[in-house]
Amino acid sequence: MDLLTATIITRNEEKNIERCLCALQGVADEIIVVDSYSTDSTAEICERYGCKVTKREFEGFGSQRQYAAGLASNAYILSVDADEVLDDEMRSFLIDAKKKGFDHRVYKAGVINYICGKALRHSGLEPDCQVRLFNRRYANWNLRDFSDEVSYPDSINPEPLPGTIHHYRSETFDEYCKKENRLAALQAKGLAARRRWIGIAAPYLHSSTCWLRAVTSDRAWLDGSLGMRIAGRRARTAFEAYRMARHIIREQRGL
Repeated sequence: MDLLTATIITRNEEKNIERCLCALQGVADEIIVVDSYSTDSTAEICERYGCKVTKREFEGFGSQRQYAAGLASNAYILSVDADEVLDDEMRSFLIDAKKKGFDHRVYKAGVINYICGKALRHSGLEPDCQVRLFNRRYANWNLRDFSDEVSYPDSINPEPLPGTIHHYRSETFDEYCKKENRLAALQAKGLAARRRWIGIAAPYLHSSTCWLRAVTSDRAWLDGSLGMRIAGRRARTAFEAYRMARHIIREQRGL
């Protein structure tokens, strides 16, 4: 039999966290929550469900997730976000797999994204597979501020998990825009750290490229008006990331 630790990073997730924790009942033998000093009742709700809550300043998604994994008592880690819910098929599989012992070191899960209550099939947010369950002796989170993912040896081929993780990213479009604003700030820091100079036209060039990619290769229009709004918002995120990065670089150089 294997024991399983679920890890969650949180920041003001009182609207979502209880739904996430309910789906983990009977699945996780331990739930580690790393909270970025929420100002709402997120931490209290987690403690009510028996989670081990640790406070830590947010230093990027990869760093935060890896810190949470490092607090686990068990080898197998199931990483979920506060606004995600495991479906019944995945829950049943994990409960049975724990009893027999996991057959693989790394597993990938199907994830469906929802915005404004709609499951997205395109727009760059289409259903995808992500590594979410792994033996931490063989895999760990990278430390990237965004675009974080689990790294593992090339010899390992992640096993698909039955079922789905439903990711309720934003209940309203305004909430989605606020999350994109935070993402733009993270991207700006990364860009400023990697580049010596960003030209005045860069924000316009990259936002235009982002919008074209969303509409053409990501086929945002197939998600209707919501998809086109997402395409526009993604372009705005790219614009703001490069604009802020340019400002940071100019300040650092005293310009």
